[in-house]
Amino acid sequence: MLKEFPRGPLNLSLLLSHTHWDHIHGLPFFAPLYQSRCRLRILGSEGARKSLIAALTGQMESTYFPVPFSRLPSNIEIEELTDFNFGIGPVLVQAQRANHPGVTVGYRLFSPTGIVCFFPDTEPHRGGDDRGMLDFIHEADVLILDSQYDRQEYQTRAGWGHGCVDDSVALALRAGVKKLVLFHHDPDHDDRKIDALLKHARALVKKQRGKLKVEAAREGMTIRLGGPKSR
Repeated sequence: MLKEFPRGPLNLSLLLSHTHWDHIHGLPFFAPLYQSRCRLRILGSEGARKSLIAALTGQMESTYFPVPFSRLPSNIEIEELTDFNFGIGPVLVQAQRANHPGVTVGYRLFSPTGIVCFFPDTEPHRGGDDRGMLDFIHEADVLILDSQYDRQEYQTRAGWGHGCVDDSVALALRAGVKKLVLFHHDPDHDDRKIDALLKHARALVKKQRGKLKVEAAREGMTIRLGGPKSR
């Protein structure tokens, strides 16, 4: 990012789904934090036991990290969501609670060129039967959704707060989503396993004669939205 924008102010916004360790521990290593020209706005729901500010700054106390939050040269604003409808520049954002341990949210972003829904950690109801979720992701151009397990794995992990591919596909089909991106890959899954899950997901769509496109999230992946989309 610093190479892409080498000069001038760097105004960034970061949407956090929740404060579990795997979602916040990269923040102290985010290079723009150490640039005085960076302005970072962090938005998210309150922590499960502490405030969002305490959760983010506490991990940078001297017990855990050599640089305290107060010594960062960048300008950082941390905001707990009190209104689940807000704007970031031209993008309207809506938040909704996710089915995941702790206080977790997902986001629906209305951009000038399309709608993106992002639920990195959530456990959809089996068979895609979740009216609140269906309404929230309705006709999204892109749905990035927790699809960690296959059906067999999910049998022993139900209630853990993560979904399985079968339910993700069912949910996306019922909601009229255009593209589903399988996300939150299990650490024990290698590329071959991810490819198999993707193949299975596409087979489920074909069986239902759906038009849903399915991809598996990968590092460096870029999705371009096209055409104006009304809210």
